[in-house]
Amino acid sequence: MKKILMLHGVNANMFQFRNPEFYGSVTLDQVNARMQEEAKELGVSLECFQSNHAGDLVDKLHQAFFDQTDAVIINPGGFTNCDCGIKEALALLRVPVIEVHMANLFRKKNGSPQGTTTQVATAVLMGMQIDTYPLALRAAVMLADGKDGK
Repeated sequence: MKKILMLHGVNANMFQFRNPEFYGSVTLDQVNARMQEEAKELGVSLECFQSNHAGDLVDKLHQAFFDQTDAVIINPGGFTNCDCGIKEALALLRVPVIEVHMANLFRKKNGSPQGTTTQVATAVLMGMQIDTYPLALRAAVMLADGKDGK
């Protein structure tokens, strides 16, 4: 069974309190439940993890490397633009990395998103609120099947 790791970065635990134009009113628990439903349908194992601390996410990425995780999905949140440690940990992986954002960063960042983590992602999905996540899981499985994500 394929192992997929889903990482949620800074402030993801506060989705329902953030700008509803970008995030809707969904909670992190609802996102994770939707992802687990999709994982079950796809026949994959999914671990979801959230932290507001970059080092915790780096530790999870290192563990994914040693556990031979088949793909990683990450919503780095505010770490997208400023955390080289997460970027370097993602770059260590030899599996597909799908970066997700519920908001369309091109709209949110006035047309010019600048993501350090995005530079090492295999693919980026954004702008479809909660629907971004199950689509990312499908993409991760598809790319992991090909084992040519990096």
